[in-house]
Amino acid sequence: MAGLLLAAGGGRRLGGRPKALLDHRGRPLVEHAARALRAGGCDPVHIVLGAAADSVRARADLSSYEVSENPDWPQGMGTSLRVGLAALAGSGADAVVVSLVDQPGIGAAAVARLIAAYATGADLAAASYGGRRGHPVLFGAARWPAIAATAEGDRGARAYLQRHTDALTLVECSDIAEPYDIDTPEDLQRLEATEATQSGDGE
Repeated sequence: MAGLLLAAGGGRRLGGRPKALLDHRGRPLVEHAARALRAGGCDPVHIVLGAAADSVRARADLSSYEVSENPDWPQGMGTSLRVGLAALAGSGADAVVVSLVDQPGIGAAAVARLIAAYATGADLAAASYGGRRGHPVLFGAARWPAIAATAEGDRGARAYLQRHTDALTLVECSDIAEPYDIDTPEDLQRLEATEATQSGDGE
């Protein structure tokens, strides 16, 4: 089971602060997101960087992960998904769990739950929150070429998922994860407030 972390965004609504470099518990967000995939049962874990890739490599410890750079990252998440799937094509992985760098409320438990669904026969699955589809998502390897062919702009695999709802297994994760995104300064304040609370608890 491979893991794929999409971490190329430039954080336009955050004043151009790349999301991969946002601080979370004293370390760049990209480290936490990659570690969640690994701890949830993914190996290898592949990271796609884009905005400020050199700075991310310099600041974050990504030494135990495979890393690709997406030169077309300004065109949207779909380009990063294509880069990541292409990089994993020769890995021998039977499936991949795809997660986004800007969702720190989603951790290893949600990843593990998706992998458990795959073990029972689901080769197209997504975490859901109150019945609403979210991330992470899981794609069996046989589906990768078709997903890559339809991944455009910021929609990523959304078009593919919408066309294959009959085959999609929703895996409820609202009891173990929070699917909020870090997209705006207000979202960043939420992340910082969470950090402060956790610090106060001695974590």
